[in-house]
Amino acid sequence: MNIKVQCCGIVLMLVILYFYARQKTIRLNTEKAFLRMYCIIMTGLVTDIISLAALTHMDSLPVWLVDFACKIYISTLVLVALSGTQYVCVDIYKDTSRYRKVTGFYCIIAAIGVIMIFLLPIDKTCLNETVMYTSGPSALATYAFALFFFVATIVLMEHHKKEMNSRRREAVYIWIALWMLAAIIQFWFKELLIVGYAGAVAVVIIYLLLENPETNLDRQSGLYNQNTLLQYTAELYGKRKDFFLLSLIFSRSRVNNMAAKEEQQVRMEVIRYILNIQGAFAFKNAEDEIVILFRDGAKAEKCREILKNRFEQGWGKEEDIFVNPSWMFLPDAHVVNKPADIAYLLRYARQNSRDFVEDNTVVLDKALAERMYEEKKTEQLLADAIDYDRVEVYYQPIFATGEQRFTSAEALIRIRDKSGKIVPPNTFINVAEQNGMIIRLGEIVFEKVCRFLQEYHPKHLGLHYIEVNLSAVQCTYEHLAENFIGIMKKYEIDPSWINLEITESASVSSKKIFSENIKKLMAYGITFSLDDFGTGQSNLNYIVEMPVNIVKFDRSMISAYFENGKAKYVMDAAMHMIRGMRLKIVSEGIETKEQYDTMKELGIHYIQGYYFSKPLAVEAFVEFIQNSRRQEKHETVSREDQKC
Repeated sequence: MNIKVQCCGIVLMLVILYFYARQKTIRLNTEKAFLRMYCIIMTGLVTDIISLAALTHMDSLPVWLVDFACKIYISTLVLVALSGTQYVCVDIYKDTSRYRKVTGFYCIIAAIGVIMIFLLPIDKTCLNETVMYTSGPSALATYAFALFFFVATIVLMEHHKKEMNSRRREAVYIWIALWMLAAIIQFWFKELLIVGYAGAVAVVIIYLLLENPETNLDRQSGLYNQNTLLQYTAELYGKRKDFFLLSLIFSRSRVNNMAAKEEQQVRMEVIRYILNIQGAFAFKNAEDEIVILFRDGAKAEKCREILKNRFEQGWGKEEDIFVNPSWMFLPDAHVVNKPADIAYLLRYARQNSRDFVEDNTVVLDKALAERMYEEKKTEQLLADAIDYDRVEVYYQPIFATGEQRFTSAEALIRIRDKSGKIVPPNTFINVAEQNGMIIRLGEIVFEKVCRFLQEYHPKHLGLHYIEVNLSAVQCTYEHLAENFIGIMKKYEIDPSWINLEITESASVSSKKIFSENIKKLMAYGITFSLDDFGTGQSNLNYIVEMPVNIVKFDRSMISAYFENGKAKYVMDAAMHMIRGMRLKIVSEGIETKEQYDTMKELGIHYIQGYYFSKPLAVEAFVEFIQNSRRQEKHETVSREDQKC
């Protein structure tokens, strides 16, 4: 009896089982599907040997027994093909009810196939010890149903390729190719019984590419990795199961000058403690973050208190090293719309440190999730605005009290949503600064300003310059100066036509880069003004240190001047100092004639606000300035006529 190939296949399967069994597993759905495939292929190899033994001794065995042994084996071939389809469906259908419906349908087809195999006659051939095979209607039904499942698997993978893991698709395609090739070879060369062995080789390939439990682990810590966290939470969502998350973020220890090696040892001690928690799965979500998942809410709350109490004690050999982690607790996993958003919510909570309360804990509740979704919505709005050129620049005229005319304007960003409606800047500026999109938005605004200056020469409009805002993020962007200078060269813009507004916070995060950008832009000929003076951001020392030509009083400072007697003294002192340094002053937020007259009497150089005009789109702004110039000329002519 020639069973060498089958024995080799069994050896391969046992080797895989050895390595699989010695690894820690979380029992993902894909792992369960893989084990189901493994068991069926192993059963196929064993029943293949049994059927060969029956064929070898069919002269001395009852016919029904030989038929049964052969049909059991070829039935496993249909089940092997079915297991491949089920393995693919696990990756495609995350919703458990949908998965059960689809796989239930395929199981019915497989059951029909097995019944037909047992009902149809089978031909048995045993020419010698090396040539033994089955044929006839029963064998043809086996090939037909196996082919059906392979075709169904390929169709599913192609139709749902976006939902599938690309490596899983690759592994299953290799498996199908091996099995089909082995079937064709065995069909033509009856003595080569290699179909079962091909299935064993396929299991090895799938194991190495996807189902090795070690790929789910972080090798350094022994914790499950971030990808496993995403897969497991997705499966729990698909099953509509409740779960709870506790995240701890390692902060610096309270012991100064602790060696890196000692710190790593303490961290591993903490990890070992967490790994021993019963009923919990621990994941490494980031280099300094561990996420612990619980299926039981009461156990999660209890463990949360136990862990907090444990961290109040010392770690290390002498128990004299204290670790003070930050905590995030998710008491209801369904505050997010889909499982992938859990990881996003964890990152969002970390980035918004203001959410951490006194005990260094933030609860990831519905309100926080809604705020996260609102910001995600805003991010998408910004991305669409950039991609579809829905970023616009509005201009607010600035009136010079000395010349009694409009001599400059502030460029203000506006974006439109899909419906064409203008979105208020206060709804997206903070989000753009947090995610870095402000850099691209700033470049778009600056380029549009340069295009405007090229098309409408400032001298033709009676303007000296246009003010453009720079955020703190932009100022500390390494290539800011180079990019801005490149844009000005592209549109052949005189740098004196540009005045960049900066705030004190712009120099806080990275003074070196900030200073380098300022030096390069000043050397090219751009001037600067200090924005938001009076908001608590700007102070007198900053005005002294920074090479600004203009100081802008914020609308809140102007409002306080008219509403608070003490604010008048502060503003008077500030104006006296600023004039002493020979700097110009702009008052923002002027809305009434009374405010305008007062600012003019105080000697404010420039006035900006709704008293003159709200921010205007390009065409409206140009028309406003031109009308103002015509009116100015008309008034000049009238005065000259009166003199005559």
